[in-house]
Amino acid sequence: MLISHQGKYPNIHPSAYIAPNALVCGDVTVGPGVRVLFGAQLIAEGGAITIGAECIIMENAVLRSNLRHSLSLGNNCLVGPQAHLVGCTVADEVFIATGASVFHGATLGQGCEVRINAVVHIKTRLAPGETVPIGWVAVGTPANILPPDQHDKIWEIQKPLDFPLTVYGFERDQADMIKITRRLAEALGTHADDQILT
Repeated sequence: MLISHQGKYPNIHPSAYIAPNALVCGDVTVGPGVRVLFGAQLIAEGGAITIGAECIIMENAVLRSNLRHSLSLGNNCLVGPQAHLVGCTVADEVFIATGASVFHGATLGQGCEVRINAVVHIKTRLAPGETVPIGWVAVGTPANILPPDQHDKIWEIQKPLDFPLTVYGFERDQADMIKITRRLAEALGTHADDQILT
């Protein structure tokens, strides 16, 4: 399904395939030979989403952008089922496996692998060819790649990256769930005027 959002329309290359129940919303450019499979969602909310040539976006993957964080996917990338990417920059030939997450401001160099259920945290930079193992967490610039049981070390690196400010626009000491949900509700409310194109 193609949907306009805030006057922006998806631009789908004629050789691309969008599954009937996939959703492409707003300022999304889908390059030649791309395959967006069943249940996948590409949702541009203020920032653009650009998908390079011959990318595969598997079932139920979610790719999002927002006003402060556009998303770009280079050529020949594969995004696995139920992966979640938001506001990140991904170079060519990157593999993002099932259930992996890549967050706001992250950058993945050419040929990186983010394996099953791995996480690339906000503002993290992976060098070309780097691998995040199954279930592990990449955090910081340059990336520290740590097992999930190293929460204290992950937090030590993650805390100064300031997730609440980066993602929601609130300083950490000012962020609470009332402010966050109200801001998100306001931003998401802009979908009320979306138009289904096809």
